[in-house]
Amino acid sequence: MTQKPTIPKAGAEKPKITGDRPWVLPTHEPFQIINAKLIDPLEGRVIDNTSVLAVDGRFQKVSIGSTPNVGENVKVIDLDGKYLCPGLLDAHVHLTATPGESDLRGTYKNIPASMNNFRSTFLAREMLQRGFTTARDCGGADASLKEAISEWLIPGPRLLIAGHALSQTGGHGDQRPFFSDEDPTLKCCAGHRSGIGRLCDGPTECSVAVRDEIRKGADFIKIMGGGGVASRLNNLGHQQFLDEEIQAITKTAASFDTYVTAHAYTVRAMQHMIKNGVLGIEHGNFLDEETAQLMVEKGIYMTPTLATHYGMTVPPYDQFLNEVCTKKNEAVMASGLQALKVAAKAGVTVCFGSDLVAGMHQFQLKEFSLRSQVQTPEEIMRSVTINNAKVMRLENDVGQIKEGFFADLVVLEKNPLEDITIMDDKANMLAVVKEGHVAFSSLDNWPVTTDRAPW
Repeated sequence: MTQKPTIPKAGAEKPKITGDRPWVLPTHEPFQIINAKLIDPLEGRVIDNTSVLAVDGRFQKVSIGSTPNVGENVKVIDLDGKYLCPGLLDAHVHLTATPGESDLRGTYKNIPASMNNFRSTFLAREMLQRGFTTARDCGGADASLKEAISEWLIPGPRLLIAGHALSQTGGHGDQRPFFSDEDPTLKCCAGHRSGIGRLCDGPTECSVAVRDEIRKGADFIKIMGGGGVASRLNNLGHQQFLDEEIQAITKTAASFDTYVTAHAYTVRAMQHMIKNGVLGIEHGNFLDEETAQLMVEKGIYMTPTLATHYGMTVPPYDQFLNEVCTKKNEAVMASGLQALKVAAKAGVTVCFGSDLVAGMHQFQLKEFSLRSQVQTPEEIMRSVTINNAKVMRLENDVGQIKEGFFADLVVLEKNPLEDITIMDDKANMLAVVKEGHVAFSSLDNWPVTTDRAPW
């Protein structure tokens, strides 16, 4: 005899609002979705006539075929054959690199910190409404933003953060102008911060920087391992940090049971990072077969970020960079798809990232169609769910609609496993649910539940 799920009694005493945090949402009303077509990214298939029960923010029952009787205290949502997809994950975002300024120099650096914080709330909400219920911020977001989202003070994707990305002096994270003659003593305690990064030099400073970022809430460490498109002071070919500096970073991170991921475009930079203990490569646009095989042997994942390079070719963002940086962007854009093809063929764990800044965050969903030129829909869906969940070390909580997982889901009009480019169209997205709370919905029978009732 099958035991019925335990359902809270309807009409029971409402959760008491704590005086110190009155913005915390009460537990959501239990709901059961029926007549859904479930997208299973692990197997790359669609399962018809699926029923899903969510209680206390997690999936409690996933049934196929007949709909189980769960009692009258559960809200029933009939999807009438619409598609049910796990909440999406973006493994490379910058929530504090906000819109509002006309060029890269003005983005997040030359505006008051409080104004940038307010703008971040806009980005977080928009990202959640695009279906991204979990995101990994690779430089800029802090524990305050992470906690505010966790408490629903700000609607947004569940965040894992790197804090500040680590850069050597004169590296990709050093955004000071070349004519700056800033007193070097201001860089005491491994602490000079420049935009989304912080500078550290020598093994001791590097180790201190890791400990300090983790002290302040970092879930993982991001390191600038080579030149970047927006680097004014170095080129893409530069490998950055010395062996002993990278080892100080990776060993210190490992002592906290976490990992290091590295910004790197070229084979030279990637191999330098991998040799010294990083577990992830961000971008990797010039990946070759030899390096891809090395990544497979060592279990290194790769997060391509095609959307950001695409965004900087679309007016007015084609004027976002100076002439030198624009040429670098053209080079990485031309090689990005080939690198993705090489990674997929070799069996590298490929993740889904966007890496967008300023007004270009609107292109986050464009990553799907860009990848479709070299990847199958199944591969792309696996990267944005299963692979990202594994890399974020959340594989037992997110990435699938499965019993015990967070009740994160997206309702779609069309099947992305038939045509992945439909994910670019936000009109195809009918509802977004995070931890059982409906954050966005155009469905008449399932309204938004994150709005607070007036006092």
